[in-house]
Amino acid sequence: MFTSQLALLHVFFLMVPEGVRPQPSPSPSGAVSTQSDLGPRTQGETLQSSSEVPGVSTVSPTVVTPSAPGNRTVDLFPVLPICVCDLTPGACDMNCCCDRDCYLLHPRTVFSFCLPGSVRSSSWVCVDNSLIFRSNSPFPSRVFMDSNGIKQFCVHVNNSKLTYFQKLQKVNATSFQALATEFGGESFTSTFQTQSPPPFYRAGDPILTYFPKWSVIGLLRQPAGVGAGGLCAESNPAGFLESKSTTCARFFKNLADSCTLDPTLNAASYHNFTVLKVPRGLSDLQNTKFQVPVTPVSQADSPLLAGNTCQNVVSQVIYEIETNGTFGIQKVSIGFGQTNLTVEPGTSFQQHFIIHFRAFQQSTAASLTGFRSGNPGYIAEKPLLALTGDRRHSMTLLQSKGDGTCSIKRHEVQFGVNAISGCKLRLKRVDCSHLQREIYRTLHGSPRPEHVAIFGNADPAQKGEWTRILSRNCSVSAMHCTSCCVIPVSLEIQILWAYVGLQSNPQAHVSGARFLYHCQPIQTNFFLQDSQQETEVPLTTVVTFVDITQKPEPPRGQPRMDWKLPFDFFFPFKMVFSRGVDSQKGSVSPILILCLLLLGVLNLETK
Repeated sequence: MFTSQLALLHVFFLMVPEGVRPQPSPSPSGAVSTQSDLGPRTQGETLQSSSEVPGVSTVSPTVVTPSAPGNRTVDLFPVLPICVCDLTPGACDMNCCCDRDCYLLHPRTVFSFCLPGSVRSSSWVCVDNSLIFRSNSPFPSRVFMDSNGIKQFCVHVNNSKLTYFQKLQKVNATSFQALATEFGGESFTSTFQTQSPPPFYRAGDPILTYFPKWSVIGLLRQPAGVGAGGLCAESNPAGFLESKSTTCARFFKNLADSCTLDPTLNAASYHNFTVLKVPRGLSDLQNTKFQVPVTPVSQADSPLLAGNTCQNVVSQVIYEIETNGTFGIQKVSIGFGQTNLTVEPGTSFQQHFIIHFRAFQQSTAASLTGFRSGNPGYIAEKPLLALTGDRRHSMTLLQSKGDGTCSIKRHEVQFGVNAISGCKLRLKRVDCSHLQREIYRTLHGSPRPEHVAIFGNADPAQKGEWTRILSRNCSVSAMHCTSCCVIPVSLEIQILWAYVGLQSNPQAHVSGARFLYHCQPIQTNFFLQDSQQETEVPLTTVVTFVDITQKPEPPRGQPRMDWKLPFDFFFPFKMVFSRGVDSQKGSVSPILILCLLLLGVLNLETK
């Protein structure tokens, strides 16, 4: 009998048509089982087709138990001694089909689904029920209805892996290290310990700093404005070889308390650290050869609250960093701009942060020749270079403060950019000559430009690379007022420039420059009034660039064809014209024929 059963089992697996594979049965929640679900089929049935490779699926057939008569206690879940989802003692946990506190004969009729582990796991091998005509298998089989409404014929698998039980391993002092090595992974460690720092900085890398007082590693910061109000973001790192300027705003609810306590207002907080030459200096922080001190170029006082004024507040920070390729940072200097703030509710002001990089080996030469605005031709929006004596500098324009008065800071004149700026100059009523000098100096800046660079790489030592600025000051005679003080109220800087060189790579150069002052007379009785009283003079500067490039003439069409004919081509004509007039009268028709033939040949060639 046992042999026949094995034979039938073999038939069950070998009679499946080619290409038909068993399908995992879906979760029985919502699945409908036929009458054959109540037990194994009869022995007399035959198999039409079957599965070749068994699949494993987890199903949970409905448990049918008789109702409890009288006071008899019935164990509803005899097959699950452990209920992993029963987390609330004395209460029914939702969708926990093994929870004895629910007192449900058929939990699936109440719950939408059963939580994993709340029903016994079973393994079934399933095929489409239409492939099965009769089953002769002695193992439990059932027909389930899947979610798509297709009947699946399933056979229960004995000795499933789902019924295996994993025993706990005993861990002692001897086996602990072996198990930790076999199954353990990497632990959480510091980045600096697991990865060695790079040997040198690359462009854009954050610059490392070291605070010896606290033995703390940090980054060189360049605060930048964020949001609509431009509030200062302290965490913005400075990038190696990235020279840039940022501006941000600071607001104070109580400036009286923040004046001496806020480190952002104190110049000392911007250089109380050292800069690491190269990142590998992290491996030896005690070695000072990898550290560069930050040297102030001038003494900056600490903030001081004097009455209703907070003095010596840092308004500008300028870092000058000198580098030497892969050898890293060689020198760091810092300069400050300071201002005084009035203590008021909701005080705010702007801070400027500038970081400039330059080559260490070329620092001496660079300080003599300065920066370039092109090489050789000017580049658009680069500073227009001016020369005063032997000093090279940028030509500048007026810049106003928040209240409209003239500021000590000035805008740079950018090549090719027309601009206009203005401000109000406050002066005491002194004599005419002093007033004129102050206004002239304010309009053209200090020092006054004398020459302008022809090209963007002009050398101050080569006077031929500079052109003199033409200037026309105010004239009393032109105003026809002998008792007036003529003062300039506007300066127009006119720049004539042009492209030279190849059209494929033109170079912009300055052909000439002129300072044109527009003047206004003031009566002399203006100075006879109170000399201590201040007056405001509105000033304006205008810059205009005029392109005077003369472009070359275009080509004059295609060159004509050079006809090459035999040397005796016109021989018949010469012979005819060499005869007398009488002979020519008889030769008119041959000449006309030859001319027509010649015209026809020329027409054919031109086509």
